Amino acid sequence: MSQSTEDPESILAQPPEEHTGIKVKKPKEYAAGVAAVASSLKHVFGLAGLKRGVEGMAKLNQKDGFDCPSCAWPDPDGHRAPTEFCENGAKALASETTKRRVDPAFFARHSVAEISQQSDYWMEQQGRLTDPMVLREGSTHYEPIGWDEAFQLIASELNGLKNPDEAIFYTSGRTVNESAFLYGLFVRMFGTNNLPDCSNMCHESSGAAMGAAVGIGKGTVTLKDVEEADCVLVVGQNPGTNHPRMLSALQETVRKGGEIIAVNPMKEAGLIGFAHPQEITGMMGASTPLASRFLRVKINGDQAVFQGLMKSLFDLEKESPGEVIDAAFIEEHTVGFDAFSKGIASVGWGEIEERSGLREESIREVAGLLIRRDKKLVTCWAMGLTQHRNAVSTIRDAVNLHLLLGAVGRPGAGLCPVRGHSNVQGDRTMGIFEKMPAEFHDSIDRVFDFKSPREVGYDVVNSILAMHAGKASVFFAMGGNFLQATPDTEFTAEALRKCSLTVQVSTKLNRSHVVTGAQALILPCLGRSEADPDENGNLQFSTVENSMGVVHQSRGTLEPASSNLRSELMIAAGVADATLGKESKLDFLKVARSYDEVRNLIEKTIKGFSNFNERVREPGGFYLDNPAKNRIFHTASGKAEFSAEPLTSADLAAGQLMLMTIRSHDQFNTTVYGLHDRYRGISNERRILFMNPDDMREREIKPLAQVTIRNESDGRLREVSGFLAIPYELPRDAVAGYFPELNPLVPIGSTAEISNTPTSKSIPVVVELDIA
Repeated sequence: MSQSTEDPESILAQPPEEHTGIKVKKPKEYAAGVAAVASSLKHVFGLAGLKRGVEGMAKLNQKDGFDCPSCAWPDPDGHRAPTEFCENGAKALASETTKRRVDPAFFARHSVAEISQQSDYWMEQQGRLTDPMVLREGSTHYEPIGWDEAFQLIASELNGLKNPDEAIFYTSGRTVNESAFLYGLFVRMFGTNNLPDCSNMCHESSGAAMGAAVGIGKGTVTLKDVEEADCVLVVGQNPGTNHPRMLSALQETVRKGGEIIAVNPMKEAGLIGFAHPQEITGMMGASTPLASRFLRVKINGDQAVFQGLMKSLFDLEKESPGEVIDAAFIEEHTVGFDAFSKGIASVGWGEIEERSGLREESIREVAGLLIRRDKKLVTCWAMGLTQHRNAVSTIRDAVNLHLLLGAVGRPGAGLCPVRGHSNVQGDRTMGIFEKMPAEFHDSIDRVFDFKSPREVGYDVVNSILAMHAGKASVFFAMGGNFLQATPDTEFTAEALRKCSLTVQVSTKLNRSHVVTGAQALILPCLGRSEADPDENGNLQFSTVENSMGVVHQSRGTLEPASSNLRSELMIAAGVADATLGKESKLDFLKVARSYDEVRNLIEKTIKGFSNFNERVREPGGFYLDNPAKNRIFHTASGKAEFSAEPLTSADLAAGQLMLMTIRSHDQFNTTVYGLHDRYRGISNERRILFMNPDDMREREIKPLAQVTIRNESDGRLREVSGFLAIPYELPRDAVAGYFPELNPLVPIGSTAEISNTPTSKSIPVVVELDIA
């Protein structure tokens, strides 16, 4: 199908190849401080204005306010500061509360091709979407469409499919619990489990590993556990940029005598020190040192580190029998220890050093720190562990380490996968998953009197492959920026362009609005900060779940950006009503008018939500049951399971370098708030590639020289050009740069074993000077 009468090549799937005036300074030695405060205020007041900005900040992450639409780090259970948010939270608030508008007149002025030729930053800066818009087949411009007509268009396309599995329903981590529940229910009543979500691209590996090992794919710690740990391992994570509020918890760990150990290819400012912006000393530039040890691991060398640590612990146990390994815990609560211990014994230090890039002595020193005091160990990780081919095995070894020390299910100890988006964990709890367990299906069948489909649906990668192969032709996204979040940008663009209809539920303009199917819809929704009153004018609240399993309120209070916005809940209900009609025994529109009523249905359906409406009205909400915290392991054996994981890491051919994609400090996921990466010393540029200085000299690449980066696999050449080389402290043979600009190099077929997560942190590439 033809997308439009414009030349398809004029509609760019990637940001334009242009530079914006780079400035390079020395990287920072600590995170936050007065610079973070200044940046926060600049964004909020510059976009939202003084009055709206102050109103928003006063309610952000407060118990009677709204949840930050940025990361999922938990809020304190007790007292909360008047400014209980970080710099990136302020940027997210500024983005949502901006006074700028993208209205029908904007789309009349700008064709789809013209918009596509602008940067992602430019798109973000245009403002809030105000009205439903349609791109009709063959048209060059979006035009307004009424809500009912939009719903009927979607229904017509869906009901015209030969099979419900020809439709794909994506969900971003912004979607609140009530919307996710009703949306997922509609999709299954329609007849498919094609419910890919952003977790497929981030912590799917964590869920697969932890579910098999300890029976739950969520973290097993609370905020208090982190603060009271003897040692916190921060592995493959950059909290200073991606989860800044985590720094105050790590500061508390240090102040209580705990040790922070950082394992990462890049020495990030947020791993070195933290100047608390709500403390006088922090505002004056005095920082609390955080990581006492920094291990500059090779890209994808983390599994070798974990196996080296465990090998060291076995040796320490031989020196001090009964004082290192928790034999009682292992005997009572675990299985698989013998095979696991033999596997560790068989791994030599030469292989560990080669794969990790670290000396044996450095790993042994850290192992000694793990057993100080009461062996209260917390391990935190993010995409640096989850986006590799061996991600699940690596995380299984992280769990093995904890089982060896009995560091699960006791105060100050446990596993902490740090979620990236504010409600990605809650969406999964609500059923947004292509392969929910049978008991979930049995429950929705019983409560809603229908037979839900049991076939496993498409995850993100398989959704792209299905669209590309013509097996799916309708794509519906509840939030997010699918094109820019996914791997292999040009391949994904080809897949989306083969659809008959693509639908985006959004608050802001993004590149997924310009790379479309034959027809496209933009459905503008309320933001987290905006009021959503019921029919009587009473403010309603939604709910979200944070990284540590706390379900709590989020009550928007600000005036919506447009009177023509609808909540995600009402949008899901509108699509369901138009599509299912009288075939549904549930009146979606009636239910969606009351969040309380949706919560009543959740209570009837999902385990752990008894007295939902009552408990969530308690200040701060409630913790969901987490059996692993109580040493109850819902695994196949009924016990925590050691696993004997073969030691692997990504390999390079001669002349190749290993690429990992990262965020700049001025972005959250695919949203680009600005052009600066303050902590790494980069200003006013995104098209850059961090390189080891020796690798640059070997290739005769000078600082700020323009380079081309290539990946060739699966018979397809992937190439991006015009990136500026930046010398940086990285391991040899390692390079790093920002996504989404480097996503075109991530092959669609390069995914983690078991989880199928794209391997965006370990892509073999060739880097060469651009040809003038």
